Amino acid sequence: MSAPTTGEATSSAATVPAYRNDLDGLRGIAIALVACFHVWFGRVSGGVDVFLTLSGYFFVGSLVRHTIHSQSIRIGFGETVTPWPRMQRLFRRLLPALYTLLIVVGVLTVAIVTQTRWQNIGREIIASALYYQNYYLAQNSQDYLAASSANSPLQHLWSMSMQGQFFLGALLVLLAVAGVIKLVGRRFDVVTRPNVIRAIFAVVVGGTALASFAWAQHRLHIDQPFNYYDTLSRLWEPLVGGLLGIWMPAWRVSTRIRGAVTVIALLLISTCGWWIDGVASYPAALAWVPVGATLLVIWSGNVAPGQPMPRVNQMLSSRRAVWLGSLSYSLYLIHWPLLIFYLTWRGIDHANFVEGTAILLVSIGLSWLMKRYIEDPLRGGGRSSMSHLRWRAHPRITYTALLTVVLVLASGATAGAIKVWDRHMAGVTVDTANLDPALFPGARALLEGAPVPALDPQPTPLAVAQDLPRTGPDGFMSDFAATEPAIGVYGDPHGSKTIAMAGGSHAEMWIGALDAIGKKNGFKVVTYLKMGCPMTADEMPTRLEGTPYPECRTWVRAVMADILRTRPDAVFTNSTRPDPNGPADHVPAGYLGIFDELTGAGIPVIGIRDTPWPHNDKGPIDTPACLAAGGTATTCGTVRASALHPVDPAAAIAATNPLFHPLDLSNGVCTADFCPAIIGNIIVYKDFHHLSATYVRTLTRELSRQMSAALPWTGPEVR
Repeated sequence: MSAPTTGEATSSAATVPAYRNDLDGLRGIAIALVACFHVWFGRVSGGVDVFLTLSGYFFVGSLVRHTIHSQSIRIGFGETVTPWPRMQRLFRRLLPALYTLLIVVGVLTVAIVTQTRWQNIGREIIASALYYQNYYLAQNSQDYLAASSANSPLQHLWSMSMQGQFFLGALLVLLAVAGVIKLVGRRFDVVTRPNVIRAIFAVVVGGTALASFAWAQHRLHIDQPFNYYDTLSRLWEPLVGGLLGIWMPAWRVSTRIRGAVTVIALLLISTCGWWIDGVASYPAALAWVPVGATLLVIWSGNVAPGQPMPRVNQMLSSRRAVWLGSLSYSLYLIHWPLLIFYLTWRGIDHANFVEGTAILLVSIGLSWLMKRYIEDPLRGGGRSSMSHLRWRAHPRITYTALLTVVLVLASGATAGAIKVWDRHMAGVTVDTANLDPALFPGARALLEGAPVPALDPQPTPLAVAQDLPRTGPDGFMSDFAATEPAIGVYGDPHGSKTIAMAGGSHAEMWIGALDAIGKKNGFKVVTYLKMGCPMTADEMPTRLEGTPYPECRTWVRAVMADILRTRPDAVFTNSTRPDPNGPADHVPAGYLGIFDELTGAGIPVIGIRDTPWPHNDKGPIDTPACLAAGGTATTCGTVRASALHPVDPAAAIAATNPLFHPLDLSNGVCTADFCPAIIGNIIVYKDFHHLSATYVRTLTRELSRQMSAALPWTGPEVR
């Protein structure tokens, strides 16, 4: 697979190209790059793109050769138009090792990973087993970045899913084309000529590749996190390899020049991980570097009978390179989860050189065992495998049969355990609306000195991730693709005055408190909310990971148009954000443009300072996971000075703009020098940087006090 499989599809053709040991060696180099870049450098190499290109070359070429050389066929029968025989071979080649890995990942997840992550990893196990992991990750916006203990142990399997989808789609489409060729060929013999068949396949494959590449390039600046995983965007990479399998240029070129071409191609493949940011650039134009280099290696080693292969290609055919290439599939499967589980077990985010070397060596050893005792027997390997071993007690019980039974039973048990845990999590609810404030004071412990009895915090670390603002379940949080607002109404729907809450999730998280204040004081709260989209005047807004977010710009202008038309009595939105260029927080320039536009129209702005984003010197902190792993309010907390300036950066705006009213609730989240993970027996954050809805409710009184001081009609203060 892109993940390295042993990509040669078998063919019943009478004549097939000579076996290319040098391409096995190229696989060895590619998997070495993938593993080393993941373990040591935290970057994406071009190795996956090499695997994709090689897979397309072998797979499509085999299908075309089979079509050309098949002599007789009846429509609906025979291997040419029936995909099942080839699908069986694919299943035998791919599934045993994959399912073995998924079973082990399930066991290690329970043993090593905190319970807060079990549900997501369980769902990824199912997604990987059914080959849609790439789209699962795309929908959940998980970036394929440097490894850390917070990464999924199955994140790398996106490429397996993408290639499985390619294999199945290409098999069905190209065999259907082959069937049509045979059918038409009964009346028009010219269609069955080899060159005509190649031309037909080249048009189909080339046209699809061109459309896929255009799509990848188009989506690069629209939604690159999704684009990176999207099969439609990646499809061109194996298909251009398939084009080379259909038609190989027979140019008369000297061995020396071919060798030079291979050297240049290998240098490009080996170094592109350093000078290309693959996560931000692939699979668009820059992916041509590893893909094109792979095509050059394939071409340069395709010498005429009797012509010597270039020396560098012979080096690729060396025993060690070919041996490493033979392990590429298992090594791809194993190295990433081994790295992630090690980092999780150690509680660190990066492996040093010695640790990385040990992880790579253990990965190679486990890969050899996987190939020797799992892959080869169930693929139908030679007599060197254990597939022919029989137990004396029963001569019909072969190792292969026993292994198959064990895998089937273990896979069923894993799937059943995931279903049971999903069912358990479905029953985990957050019921904190009626917590006794004397026992669970939350922010009042900091703001009012309320006593805090010794009790377990609420919600539990396992439940707090579901402690969401009402607007999401109510359908009033627009998704990333939306460009028009979904408007919700809270507070007092019949109130004589209106506050518009506008922005992203960091505005949304205050709805519980603002709703209660509105109900108490008779004003309406109208919501304009969109995922990852604060109110900004930026012409080119970006998502949190830095990729362009044009839908946010369109949405913001639509919201502003509606606000200026309806003229609410005030707009509630965020005024600060963590400073990307240093510690603490700042007021982004784009926010200022929105403040000026609103106040210039005579509409007051309530600018609420963003709360600290939990982190330490190792990086961001997922509060529920940290607590579930045995962390405390202190070890999972944040030094205040590393997240907040001593004075609200938005306070200076009020000095020159009387319609701008800054609110700062930082003292309800932090002490003078520290921001704990648990305050007043309530867990403060539900994830990496959003307050839990339960904790927000304990800030209602302070929010009401500050709002009524700024805009008296929003009071009196809620008691």
